[in-house]
Amino acid sequence: MEFLQKLHIDNDNNGVSTGLEWPAANGEKLFSYSPVDGKLIAAARGADKANYEAVVAKAKDAFAKWRLWPAPKRGEIVRQIGEALRHHKEDLGKLVSYEMGKSLQEGYGEVQEMIDICDFAVGLSRQLHGLTMHSERPAHRMYEQYHPLGIVGIISAFNFPVAVWSWNSMLAWICGNVTIWKPSEKTPLCGVACQKIVAEIFAKNNVPEGVSNLVIGGRDVGEWMSNDVNVPLVSATGSTRMGKAVGAAVGARLGKSILELGGNNAIIISKDADLDMSLVGAVFGAVGTAGQRCTSTRRLIIHKDVYNAFTDKLKNAYKQLRIGNPLDELNHVGPLIDKDAVTMYLNAIDKCKAEGGNFIVEGGQMNGDGFESGCYVKPCIAEVKNEYSIVQHETFAPILYVMKYDSIDEAISMQNGVPQGLSSAIMTLNLREAEAFLSHAGSDCGIANVNIGTSGAEIGGAFGGEKETGGGRESGSDAWKAYMRRQTNTINYSTQLPLAQGIKFEF
Repeated sequence: MEFLQKLHIDNDNNGVSTGLEWPAANGEKLFSYSPVDGKLIAAARGADKANYEAVVAKAKDAFAKWRLWPAPKRGEIVRQIGEALRHHKEDLGKLVSYEMGKSLQEGYGEVQEMIDICDFAVGLSRQLHGLTMHSERPAHRMYEQYHPLGIVGIISAFNFPVAVWSWNSMLAWICGNVTIWKPSEKTPLCGVACQKIVAEIFAKNNVPEGVSNLVIGGRDVGEWMSNDVNVPLVSATGSTRMGKAVGAAVGARLGKSILELGGNNAIIISKDADLDMSLVGAVFGAVGTAGQRCTSTRRLIIHKDVYNAFTDKLKNAYKQLRIGNPLDELNHVGPLIDKDAVTMYLNAIDKCKAEGGNFIVEGGQMNGDGFESGCYVKPCIAEVKNEYSIVQHETFAPILYVMKYDSIDEAISMQNGVPQGLSSAIMTLNLREAEAFLSHAGSDCGIANVNIGTSGAEIGGAFGGEKETGGGRESGSDAWKAYMRRQTNTINYSTQLPLAQGIKFEF
């Protein structure tokens, strides 16, 4: 395919890079099959432990030089990366869509998100601020400043194979850090493509080799990174199970981690909601990326007075969904990432029925012409109770659970009554309900929206969640502080050495 050629993706790719250098990888070869048509796209050779250690050594050397570049100059490099991504937006968006399976519009949107974070990081490179404080001691000045950490390890998931890497990398780089990226073994070619784009910009600007590093591989690469004292910060996106393992390993060595894990996101549909507008947010949230977003809408908590009217709208909307090749922009829903994901989807349906769930829109696997990959499924809707064990669990697939509520307090309690705490929303024109949802006693999630859905966060705000979602924050606001170490400084410009708290020490 032409977009692969433009991104310099070969049939057999090296999966270890420190920039323009691509040392011979000696690990297991990963084969990337498209969920769109089941065809082999290309292979990528993964790293062994020696490859990983060589990359770490290169990264440490690069950090000693890169941290000395002025932050605005580092920002200029990121600005150029943003321009390169604009140039490659169409081709990279197609690769994301073809390798991962999300719709082409979502593939383009993911690359646009990369461009947006570049723009954000460029401005931020001139605003890495600290604080000044008044000292209790005369002729003393106190202030805080932030310093880069060193190597930032990035473990990304298949569902956003390029955007989440960019959230971390662009901020890490303007802060003066270097990065080592382990992309998902399910989408390795997206990692190769991004590394090649960045390496070209870095080489043009004489950026030290080893600022941007790629290490493709399986679970073992993530374990090496998590246990490596040379990597002070590991940012990991994925399942709660994976995040607990990463967090435990990093915590055992007193390192830092940013964990972006599972979600079980709900929209409350009030009796005072604009139902037509609510329908758009609910359907896109539930079926966008075939339900494979951490912010996908899993649950609809609907007021009893509008329950029948709104579920009728849902059923009618689901009849109009077009399922098929995501490179066809007329289709709404593409495939799941692989056949294992299909099995989990089918198992979840069975479990839901066993617990008493009533499917008002039936699911199932798609077969026949155009569905040869075996990865296409039908978005479905089930009437359930919030306490069902399957409802408490995040299934990464287009299964939407609907349930009734009576009072706003009951709805908020149901919204909060799951182990995860990423994204949440309420659809209402009632000011009191909206404010209650956003209050201290309201949503317990990291993201809480009014009159928009759970899915589709802007890069300007900090992204992340609470509880089993991990508690980390990425992207906008002051998330940059997680990529730096904070230091308090006191300067004495007097001729005396007074001690704090009035302590006397004389001899």
